[in-house]
Amino acid sequence: MTTLSIIIVSFNARADLERCLESLHAARPVTPHEILVVDNGSADGSADAVRRWPDVRVIEAGANLGFARANNIGIRASDGTNILLLNSDTIVPAGAIDRLLAELDGHDDVAVIGPRLVDAAGRAELSFGRMIGPLNEFRQKRRVQSGAVEDLTRQRHDPDWVSGACLLVRRADAEAVGGLDERYFMYTEDVDFCAAIRARGRKILFTPDVEVVHLRGRSAASAPITTQEHYRRSQIAFYQKHHPAWAPWLKLYLRVRGVV
Repeated sequence: MTTLSIIIVSFNARADLERCLESLHAARPVTPHEILVVDNGSADGSADAVRRWPDVRVIEAGANLGFARANNIGIRASDGTNILLLNSDTIVPAGAIDRLLAELDGHDDVAVIGPRLVDAAGRAELSFGRMIGPLNEFRQKRRVQSGAVEDLTRQRHDPDWVSGACLLVRRADAEAVGGLDERYFMYTEDVDFCAAIRARGRKILFTPDVEVVHLRGRSAASAPITTQEHYRRSQIAFYQKHHPAWAPWLKLYLRVRGVV
C-alpha cells in the first residue's frame, strides 16, 4: 500500500487536466504516491492525452457518471493510506502536497484537510464553511460579498467542510462513511462527505499554510445552464437529506424564481 492516492475526475477538460498533471510531474511529491484519472466519458480525447504519462492510471467510466460516483470509482481502485481528491482545473505548486500530508499527520484527530485555494491571479477562494443551511448559506454569501475572503483565508479554521477541489482524507475515514454520497451528481457532495465524517467524531481542518491554484468556474462557464441545473438538484437533494422540513420551502422558492 502506498502513502497517497491522487484521484482526479475529468469530463471534457483536456487542457485543464493536462495542465494539472504537468504541475504534478514538474515537481513530484516526495511522498510515495499514485495518480488515477477517472474520465467521465469525455469526447475531447482526455483519456488518450493522459497516457503520455505512463505512471498515471486512466479509468474510463464510459459515460458522465457525476463527480461523487466517479471519485468513488477512483477510491475503490486505489490503495493509498491517504486519498487526495483533486479537481482537474487545479495547479499544484511544488511541495504543496507534501506539506498538506505533514499537516494531516500532525493531527491524529483530523480526518480531512483542505488548503488555501487561489485563482490564477492569487485571489483567494472561500473554500470552507459551516454546514449548509438557510442561515449559513446566507452568511457564506455575505462573507464573499463583504470582501473579507482574503483575511478569512489567512487564518486556520476548524470548519464543517472544505472544498472537494482539493481535499485530503485518510482512507480509513473515507471508507468508514462509505465514500461520497452518489445522489449528488455535482456540487454539495463535499459538504455532505465532511458531515458524515464529522458525525463519527472526526475533525475537518482548513490550513492557510498550503496554497493550490484553482481555476474555478472554467468548466461551469462552458455550460452555465447545465451547471446551474446540477447545482440546484444537488441543493434540493442536500436539503431533503439534512433539512427535510426546509426542502419544500426551498423548492417553492426556486419555482417562484423560475429556477426549477
